[in-house]
Amino acid sequence: MDFEVLKDWLTLDHIMELIEKYRSFGPLPGILLPFLEAFLPFLPLFLFVMANANAFGLWLGFLLSWIGAILGALLVFFIVRKFGQKRMLRVLKKHQKVQKLMAWVEKHGFGPLFILLCFPFTPSAVVNIVAGLSKISIAQYMLAVLTGKMVMIFTISFVGYDIKSLITQPTRSAIVGIIIFILWYVGKRIEIKMNIKMERERKFQK
Repeated sequence: MDFEVLKDWLTLDHIMELIEKYRSFGPLPGILLPFLEAFLPFLPLFLFVMANANAFGLWLGFLLSWIGAILGALLVFFIVRKFGQKRMLRVLKKHQKVQKLMAWVEKHGFGPLFILLCFPFTPSAVVNIVAGLSKISIAQYMLAVLTGKMVMIFTISFVGYDIKSLITQPTRSAIVGIIIFILWYVGKRIEIKMNIKMERERKFQK
């Protein structure tokens, strides 16, 4: 199966058929598809999330997609963090654009990562790799992934589960916006507290 054939096959109907075919495995297909997207970024995460929401229901579908996406993102991050000095990644690290993005992530921490991961068409694989190569703390990265992916996947699940409601029930759309703001604010407050704690630990070590 070449790339063009695969691209034509990856539709919402086909993915839902695939989930139904392996329904005997329980929630595993719903977790595995978003998990694979972290390693194969050409796969359409938004279609996987929408298919899960339709196949398993809004809340369970959201939960399965969120778990799969988080596990995949964290595994990519830890692999890159552990083997980041290997030859192939060392070349990538020297790339000017990668260095700039790494410096930006290291300087701003949670905020930009959260925003990037909130958008469904952000190349999350690139974000995970850059974060792994950077000096951002594991705690900051995990916080950004947990909250950013939550917002992004819930939004796609919400839209995919009932697209018409965005027009007929604008109040529900407003609720999504409020949730995004609350998660961002809470994450930012946690980041500030973590930075204060780490700064105190550095001073104590000196």
